[in-house]
Amino acid sequence: MSESRNYYPKITVIGGGTGLPILLSGLKSANCDLTAVVTVADDGGSSGKLRSALNTIPPGDLRNCLVALSDSDRLYKDVFQYRFAPEDQEFSGHAIGNLIIAALTEMRGSIYSALKLLSVAMAVKGRVLPACEEPLILQAHYQEGDMIEGETTIVEEKRPIQSVSVRLANQSASDQRVKAGRGVVDAIMGADMVVLGPGSLYTSILPNIVIPEIRQALQETSATVVYICNIMTQLGETEGFSDADHLRVINDHLQGHYVDACLLNRTTVPYEYIENNEVLDYLVQVSHDRQALKDQEAEIIGWDFLNLKDSGVYHDKDKLVQALIQVYRDHHQH
Repeated sequence: MSESRNYYPKITVIGGGTGLPILLSGLKSANCDLTAVVTVADDGGSSGKLRSALNTIPPGDLRNCLVALSDSDRLYKDVFQYRFAPEDQEFSGHAIGNLIIAALTEMRGSIYSALKLLSVAMAVKGRVLPACEEPLILQAHYQEGDMIEGETTIVEEKRPIQSVSVRLANQSASDQRVKAGRGVVDAIMGADMVVLGPGSLYTSILPNIVIPEIRQALQETSATVVYICNIMTQLGETEGFSDADHLRVINDHLQGHYVDACLLNRTTVPYEYIENNEVLDYLVQVSHDRQALKDQEAEIIGWDFLNLKDSGVYHDKDKLVQALIQVYRDHHQH
């Protein structure tokens, strides 16, 4: 490579849920110049309660990303992540960090200013940006012609989704006036690589890329766009999906073949592990459809990404980082 040894790749990661902070912590260790673009359509748990009570951005995913990129002492991160016990009545289930983010948003007048302040206070290495600075409602559209709103309700519906859209929480219909958060478009346009996932297809990734300004930036960026495909199907979202189905849905919502590379797990999850595992969100391993993948016109990169835990099937963080760095090098050699 002709690049300087001191050049750190600029990587913008788009998503939400549990997979995003895990990947961010790995890329942070690899000294990448990172920006996390985080979904704001979550309506469950502590985030959902605060969102409803205060009409604010759901803070949970943002909190986890701040901690993943923080260089502050372990004690401060543990306090930020501490969740009140079930017997604590009104505070039950709330993470202290969620309350702090909500309070600072009110004090500073915007989630953008609150995150900027917290990033300094927590010695965050990178940037954490909300996909939109206002809370969004996720909408699922079905082949039958009907539509259901709300992430939690959509997952509970448990039927095939045709497409998703978002609207502002204070608007009554899908609204093209949904704007990307400050800095988000620049982070996509100025990146060397944009990574979609890992995370739930319909509730962690798509709510970001259907925001018109984000979709347009992904269509126009010169960055290498990489999608990390899920290892397992998910209850209420992707039953029966192949790897090609996941990639097709991403491209359908991007309105074209804009994914340059797709990372796939090529290792079989042990049958005994699936049978003995009690995690209800996982059904079966995502199937492989070689021919349909070709139709999506992306470079397909298969690795052994398996990381088996009692709580479920995950991507191996270190292997994901290795694969992404290799993709970056392959696409930026001169």
